[in-house]
Amino acid sequence: MEAKAIQKNISMPARKLRRVINVVRGKSVIEAQKILKFMPYFAARMVEKNLNAAVANATEQSGMTAEQLKVSEIYADESRTLKRGKPRAQGRIYKRLRRSSHLTVKVSDNK
Repeated sequence: MEAKAIQKNISMPARKLRRVINVVRGKSVIEAQKILKFMPYFAARMVEKNLNAAVANATEQSGMTAEQLKVSEIYADESRTLKRGKPRAQGRIYKRLRRSSHLTVKVSDNK
């Protein structure tokens, strides 16, 4: 049994999410939750929230508990990029890219 949760348009670059999700990929859900709780990155809060949503989906669909699940698949994809400007000296403007991303977490039973 597999359940997933998708969070779209997170206002954070996918690169910052990937340094967090690479740590929890393939771990049991309980272990992943403990790791994410003590990570100092803001991205860890986003991943933890999405992981809890995937566990809730699995519980609702098949009645499985968090102890029976593991993180089978987790990835962050790039989303839209907003183009913004930053004023510089002598009337120039520098381009700033406000990146965002999509986060997908899939949990499955521990087999």
